Amino acid sequence: MIGRLNGILLEKTPPLVLIDCNGVGYECEVPMSTFYNLPAIGEKVVMLTHFVVREDAQLLYGFGSDQERATFRQLLKVNGIGAKSALSILSGLSIDDLVQAVAMQDTAMLTRVPGVGKKTAERLLLELKDKFTVAGLSPSNSNQPKSASSDVLNALISLGYNEREALAAVKLLPADATVAEGIKLALKSLSK
Repeated sequence: MIGRLNGILLEKTPPLVLIDCNGVGYECEVPMSTFYNLPAIGEKVVMLTHFVVREDAQLLYGFGSDQERATFRQLLKVNGIGAKSALSILSGLSIDDLVQAVAMQDTAMLTRVPGVGKKTAERLLLELKDKFTVAGLSPSNSNQPKSASSDVLNALISLGYNEREALAAVKLLPADATVAEGIKLALKSLSK
């Protein structure tokens, strides 16, 4: 199994990158989060990988961090999620947003990812519910009551704020805030 590549970045065309490792060029598919953090062409790069051998292909997926690779592997364990879907999810959501969506059981956030429908989102939420704490990933606001923060988030989105702004505001709320207090505090922080 190929677990890591260390070499020179030769090409990068989303989602593929080509890395020269001592004269051998390895093609990897990477999520956009990794792609945006790649160095310039011709520079040295280190990439963690996940190697998939199928009957019709041998595929290599690359990641910029161990956390990304661990999340990718967790996604692959979900029934009905293949490597392409897992890559799409990691490209459409940051790991923090994914963990947040699972913690809050927010199907709406997952269905915004291309290729993820309502049933797939529900399956992801169900099967990943307890998995992120095992993988060392945990929601950043796990001390908040799930229903209050979820209600505040939905209220902010209904008011026209985008999801990133709304999530950032919800993360700043105190743990004991009620829904009404949470909305007021979140609106105050968003108006700055």
